[in-house]
Amino acid sequence: MTVPAFFVTATGTDIGKTFVTSGLVRRLRAKGIAAAALKPVVSGIDVEDAASLAASDPAQLLAAMGRPVTPAEVARVSPHRYAAPLSPDMAAAREGRPLDVDGMIEWCREKAAFAAAPLFVEGVGGAMVPLDDSRTVLDWMVALDLPLLLVTGSYLGTLSHTLTALDVLARRGLKVAAIAVSATPGATVPMAETLATLTRFAPGIPLAAVPRVDRVEEADAAFDALLATLGL
Repeated sequence: MTVPAFFVTATGTDIGKTFVTSGLVRRLRAKGIAAAALKPVVSGIDVEDAASLAASDPAQLLAAMGRPVTPAEVARVSPHRYAAPLSPDMAAAREGRPLDVDGMIEWCREKAAFAAAPLFVEGVGGAMVPLDDSRTVLDWMVALDLPLLLVTGSYLGTLSHTLTALDVLARRGLKVAAIAVSATPGATVPMAETLATLTRFAPGIPLAAVPRVDRVEEADAAFDALLATLGL
């Protein structure tokens, strides 16, 4: 039986990819399914600084998997790390360490091929973030050809951003398995209206609203609903 793997992308940075990914992994593990998550490329992290490490995206993913947050564990989840909170190409240029995009893609393929339980590969930033001088996250997604979970926000402007992303993904032949609308703190647009509009303009793609809450357990029902749309 083929183990499902998904690529988690978004319409932009700080939309909620890691919140959604970690929530899905945590819920699957609560059901006895040893799901895992990877964030192969991450910027804005200093593994030598305890506070930076604890607040990082890899730390959230490790916590969801029940693993300790240590530099060694972070390296297993996120092998390509940069200190500057910039796009990978810019952060890599500052450090003089270009991202080995081909090697990173092959690493992802191997992890997906040998996964024994559902695997989530989380991208970096939005779908068109540059990885090096010529390639973007979109090229990474095309190379892996995994079904996508598109995370978008509920802020004013999200409709255009989401529909633009869907158009770009479709033009490259990528399948969006579901859209997770992650509630944007302070958003002025009602979530119900955002969902209704996306349903009209993106028929056939399952939608799930995910509240951004202080206690992640309060979003369990939303994560369970999203898992159901993904067939998990």
